[in-house]
Amino acid sequence: MAAERSAPLRLGNVAPNFQADTTQGPIDLHEFIGDSWVVFFSHPEDYTPVCTTELGEMARLEPEFKKRGVKLLGLSANTLGSHEGWIKDIKDVTGSQVSFPIVADKERKVAYLYDMIDYQDTTNVDEKGIAFTIRSVFVIDPKKTIRTILSYPASTGRNSAEILRIVDSLQTGDKHKITTPVNWVPGDDVIVHPAVKGEQAAQLFPNLRAVKPYLRFTALPADA
Repeated sequence: MAAERSAPLRLGNVAPNFQADTTQGPIDLHEFIGDSWVVFFSHPEDYTPVCTTELGEMARLEPEFKKRGVKLLGLSANTLGSHEGWIKDIKDVTGSQVSFPIVADKERKVAYLYDMIDYQDTTNVDEKGIAFTIRSVFVIDPKKTIRTILSYPASTGRNSAEILRIVDSLQTGDKHKITTPVNWVPGDDVIVHPAVKGEQAAQLFPNLRAVKPYLRFTALPADA
């Protein structure tokens, strides 16, 4: 019988630690994070069409995540042996080699810990009637704090570029005391954080452009 669901996680929670077997060997999540950011994402099952395309795309983008100090960590509700065979299929289908670890979570222990279970789709279950995981994404910072939570239904593939954009936004905001507007991408103007007032704002952002007292845009240096 599957474990009871844990209390829902919220932004700002410390990412629950766990130990698990992965395709790259055993890991302890907090040790794995170390001083890096982590994108931790789940999949309903191995050898499924949407998941295969997602893993291939994340593998293709892994160098971009590494440039930002981000480690990738996948999870699927299957065994290590199943994962290893599936990785070969992903290479055949997408041309991308999955080199980041994928957690083997056949018993859904980690999935329940992170509330990665489908509440709505009662057909999204295995042969024992245990719910499969949905497409959850957790962006975790070096302090082990959950900074972003995304949930996609099993039928909808994730936008990997959006996950990368979220990382860019979070890291830029942490570094420069700014927030990012709708559809922002690196190089676009940003918004001065509301907590930055008066002279401090003028000193930090000499090219500040106030549209409203509460809405102040600025460019960042090209090397920011």
